[in-house]
Amino acid sequence: MRILLLTHSFNSLSQRLFIELQKLGHEVSVEFDINDQVTAEAVRLFRPDLILAPFLKRAIAESIWREHLCWIVHPGPAGDRGPSSLDWAIQTGVSTWGVTVLQAEAEMDAGPVWASVEFPMRAACKGHLYRHEVADASVTAVRQALERLESDRYTPQRLALGEDGRPGGWRPLMRQSDRRIEWSRHTTAEVLARLRAADGHPGVRDRLAGLRVRMYNPWPEGELRGEPGAILAIRDGAVCLGTVDGAVWVTHLCRDDASGNGGLKLPAAQVLGDRIADVQEAPLDAFENPDYPTWQEIRYRERNGVGYLYFDCHNGALSVDQCRRLTAICRRVKASPPRVLVLMGGADFWSNGIHLHRIEADDHPAEASWGNINAMNDLTREIVELVECPVVAALRGNAAAGGVFFALAADYVWAVDGVVLNPHYKNMGNLYGSEYWTYLLPRRVRHGDRAVLLEQRLPMGVWEAHQVGVVDEVLSRDGAEADIQARAEALASDPNWSGIVRSKRVQRARDEARKPLARYREEEMTEMQLNFFGFDPSYHVARFNFVHRRPLSRTPIHLARHRDQRLNALTADAS
Repeated sequence: MRILLLTHSFNSLSQRLFIELQKLGHEVSVEFDINDQVTAEAVRLFRPDLILAPFLKRAIAESIWREHLCWIVHPGPAGDRGPSSLDWAIQTGVSTWGVTVLQAEAEMDAGPVWASVEFPMRAACKGHLYRHEVADASVTAVRQALERLESDRYTPQRLALGEDGRPGGWRPLMRQSDRRIEWSRHTTAEVLARLRAADGHPGVRDRLAGLRVRMYNPWPEGELRGEPGAILAIRDGAVCLGTVDGAVWVTHLCRDDASGNGGLKLPAAQVLGDRIADVQEAPLDAFENPDYPTWQEIRYRERNGVGYLYFDCHNGALSVDQCRRLTAICRRVKASPPRVLVLMGGADFWSNGIHLHRIEADDHPAEASWGNINAMNDLTREIVELVECPVVAALRGNAAAGGVFFALAADYVWAVDGVVLNPHYKNMGNLYGSEYWTYLLPRRVRHGDRAVLLEQRLPMGVWEAHQVGVVDEVLSRDGAEADIQARAEALASDPNWSGIVRSKRVQRARDEARKPLARYREEEMTEMQLNFFGFDPSYHVARFNFVHRRPLSRTPIHLARHRDQRLNALTADAS
């Protein structure tokens, strides 16, 4: 089938469905929902059999849904309607939720249902649920709907009428008044639910240390106590806030005004600055293993000869200080190495490379970019040169740009099915990239495939990544953590472990003799210097637009294949 993905932006769910639909053999093109005229033009050019809308912020025009089959992927079970579906589900604490594929009609979210898939809810932030349970259910529901469409024997089901005589149950847009935290009344569980429901977007408004902010990325705290709403402690950029029965950590804030860096999500302590100069630090070493819930951004655990290094960094971005902390931890591990080291990354993102928000907030973003990529390179080199034991990169979450190439510094790359990879830099203003990719990528990927990876700028599923050599093993999402542990322990107890390590040392020495790592870095950084300090401002413009969520005025050609004149000409010739 020819399927047009109509979406507000090419977000994680859109990318996941793009990958899955192509894997099923469908011809897929993407159009951003800019305005009705642009959408109508895309439909005329592509002539789709189906229009699939996984992420919209407004209704599809009647002139389109009346003439073409249009499916909406709604993040709620059959009968749920409204723009804040998942927010309400998290904040009210429902036990099960779902995803529904329904046909677009005049009344929003009220069309005939083609498929609906439910899943158990967890106490987690909206973004985490969206990238995992919602994404998995969406893939299942879309596949089920396509099977029903192709069978030509299924009649989509109408929603039952509610008490108001309208289909299903409408939930209104959740507003800040619905999200407001009353620190003197709300329990820790209630505070966490409100913060989690607003995470990613729009955040929860409040006033901390006299500053109007929006709060993001909460974590429970099991030991610290203090006045409700007061800032009790600081750790790794996060702040701990008291509740009536405990405390919570909030890792990121943005100023809720038009001044300064309003709109940029930054570490909470950075946003509050001197306002919290008297607040105590509550450090927690990565090697400590507290027996109570708390915020620990980077942590190292060792079991049965295997070391696991977690770096659960917000949105997968690695700042200078995070890179330096990870580098220092790797050196500590190297001094007393386990038999296997597993780089676990975070549950949502393995890594997305340098920290664009921190760079944008800096008074000198070019210099900040230079410092960040150098710190990232130092970390990558530390992994490449760690020859005392096998190293595994276990990708449980998505990875992009420098984060993908950082993973290739490991000896083995294992990825969980459903993870989305974006192994390219060019979407960020034709950035050349570093992280020793000119050394690491050719070790795994053939020349022709390398060009495709770097130039096409498209998301890649783990099975495709496995075919070209970026990923060594694809793990089932069910039981992935146990599978990683079992595989790592099997590698640690391999009878040929000494031979594996010896071969690794010999190969690293040969590679260094052939061309030193320092030369790869120098060549890459010569190109990066032009990106950061040269006359072409593309990187700086792209970074600004990305962090400030500036909508694009057109869909990029590499996504909107129907707008590629060369492809259109070939199609016309073939017909």
